[in-house]
Amino acid sequence: QFALIGSGLIWNVFFGVLAVCLGYWFAMVLAVGKASERGFYRRFSSGFIFLFRGSPLFIQFFFAYELFVLLPKVGVTLDLWFVVIDLETRWLTRAWLGALLVLIFNTTAYSAEIFYGALRSSPRGEIEAANAYGMTPWQMFWKVQWPNMMRLAWPSYTNEAIFLFHSTTLVFFSGFPAWRQSGDALYYASYFADKTFNPFVPYPIIAFYFIVLTLLIIFIFGLVNRRLNRHLPDARRPRLIIRLNLIR
Repeated sequence: QFALIGSGLIWNVFFGVLAVCLGYWFAMVLAVGKASERGFYRRFSSGFIFLFRGSPLFIQFFFAYELFVLLPKVGVTLDLWFVVIDLETRWLTRAWLGALLVLIFNTTAYSAEIFYGALRSSPRGEIEAANAYGMTPWQMFWKVQWPNMMRLAWPSYTNEAIFLFHSTTLVFFSGFPAWRQSGDALYYASYFADKTFNPFVPYPIIAFYFIVLTLLIIFIFGLVNRRLNRHLPDARRPRLIIRLNLIR
């Protein structure tokens, strides 16, 4: 059980790593769009964030699967006048792509709200100094606003990454079926619990794996947090600290 549940953790890592890496960039675009003075960008970003933050992730999995099933299984043809493109849609009903898209959209919405709050909290003095120095808006964002946004948002973004990896356990319990009977860690833990009628062995095993995975995420994100705050004195550097409140 320990080995098989551990092998299923590969799926959770696959979903989590890709969703975090892709969702990070999409979230940054949405955060900038929500802070934009242009109404279209602001309304689109705000609507996207509200939609995926306001609905449960489990419902999003079911809705996305049913939506993908309704698409033609033979594909969708796009006639662009100079070229005809046939888009395959059957892969969207597979967990490795369809569920991954849902996770990306979900973490994008939550991360964008975190980045937006950090962007609004950027020191005005530094922005005014960048304007006085003659920086272009593009230079101002990457040289002034983006470093401050990352530094302020990183502790909260670390929590979002942890929650995302935990949310990957919902994939094979939603509408997306397991592929070739190969599921994630919770899929195998549930299988062993049903077969042995003893949930007190497989579920503590999966809990152990996710605790180790969480510690690894905290360690990696802690290194990035240290890098983002390398210009600050040691006493002022925010640290990601694990406190086990065993006794209050």
